Amino acid sequence: MRCHLKQTVAVGVLFLVALAILNKVPSSRLDLANALPDLTWLSTMRLSSKDSWIEQGGYLPFNISYQLLAGVPASRHRFLAIGLASVKRMKGSYLLDTLHSIFNHSSQEERSAMVVVLLLPDFDFLWRDGTVRGIRAAFTSELEQGQLLVIHVPQQYYPPLTGLKRNYNDPPDRVSFRSKQNIDYSFLLHYSAGLSQYYLQLEDDVAAARNFLSSIGIRVQQQNAKGLKWATLEFSALGYIGKLYRSADLPQLARLLFVFYQEMPCDWLLTHFHRLMTQSEPIRLKPSLFQHMGMFSSFNGNYNKLKDKDFDELPYSNPSAEVFTDMSVYVNHVPSEAWNPGTGFFWGRSPIKGNYLTVVFKDPVVVKGILVETGSSGKDLLQSAVVELGRESVTTENGVKSCKTFHLLGSMEKGRFVMKDVEKQHSSASSCLRIQVTADQNDWVVIQRIRVTT
Repeated sequence: MRCHLKQTVAVGVLFLVALAILNKVPSSRLDLANALPDLTWLSTMRLSSKDSWIEQGGYLPFNISYQLLAGVPASRHRFLAIGLASVKRMKGSYLLDTLHSIFNHSSQEERSAMVVVLLLPDFDFLWRDGTVRGIRAAFTSELEQGQLLVIHVPQQYYPPLTGLKRNYNDPPDRVSFRSKQNIDYSFLLHYSAGLSQYYLQLEDDVAAARNFLSSIGIRVQQQNAKGLKWATLEFSALGYIGKLYRSADLPQLARLLFVFYQEMPCDWLLTHFHRLMTQSEPIRLKPSLFQHMGMFSSFNGNYNKLKDKDFDELPYSNPSAEVFTDMSVYVNHVPSEAWNPGTGFFWGRSPIKGNYLTVVFKDPVVVKGILVETGSSGKDLLQSAVVELGRESVTTENGVKSCKTFHLLGSMEKGRFVMKDVEKQHSSASSCLRIQVTADQNDWVVIQRIRVTT
């Protein structure tokens, strides 16, 4: 997502560029447009935010012209805009895989409710041209339907990118790298402000959970129902991945990144942003909806093995159910905490052979996928247990619900159970999902999450 920046930018040229920006109409704009007649200039075609006091009042104007490299200019307001920027990498390229993940893991209804805005801020024309050709070949339908836009901002609109402050004693090339990244994101946010109700920031090397947009919609409704002020919702624990904003707030964020571009990395600036917007603490929502899949950083090709441990292979789509257990529960960590969305978990004292945790569905369902994840930081794993599906729900005299018969699916391994295509073996509707302990253990047990797709 970043590029290695050249070290030879003349101070005199930068001064002239600054003057051109301040005067709103750079003298080189028409020449560049004529040199590249296949590009569409979007200086006046960009949708502005109807809910931003900055844009409606014309305050702190951004005098930028964008080039539309591919796609159809946005003409209608959508639920979600997804922004990402991508530059030439020394090792590996994950951009097309990321775009495939976004679109392939979204339904047709979800696609119609979103627009992906891809900024190609690399100054290498040949790389941009080759990248756009690949995108046009792979995403023809998405481009034609206005679900994908590819844009670029010429170098003349960038502030100085060399000779910058070294606040943390970073090497000059790293300072230039992260400072340009701030400007890239600033321009991306500015362009996207009027496209949708909400804006999601991703990087160009991530995998998305299935139906992530619907999951985001549910969590936004839940947060708004609480009546609490929020500026940023975090759907990933990593970097600038999975950060959700109200689009009305993007003009402020764009200007924050621009004004303080050389002071610190973007993810540090974001911490200040939510506090400035009176959100005192981060709002981190689990499970994560996006996973980092790149192996090499866009900065000098450094090896990067970051993974989000809270990413769910299956998104939250659990059907309505009740959860029962005969394990001793610690404080308020009741079994339903592992079933419901959010940051809660079930925590039980040392289980013994025969203990169970049973999910009883409100209505019988055909189960297609199951994820059970236990433990915390390598401790409190459920060491020996099996997972079963049950039929014909029953209620005992003390009000505990279960099923008459159960069918074995498999055993947990290293505190985890994942099974896909369950319906190929069990096509009939099930009424229960049971985790049954098969051996005593001294350690307590944490069940982080139980996820089911139907």
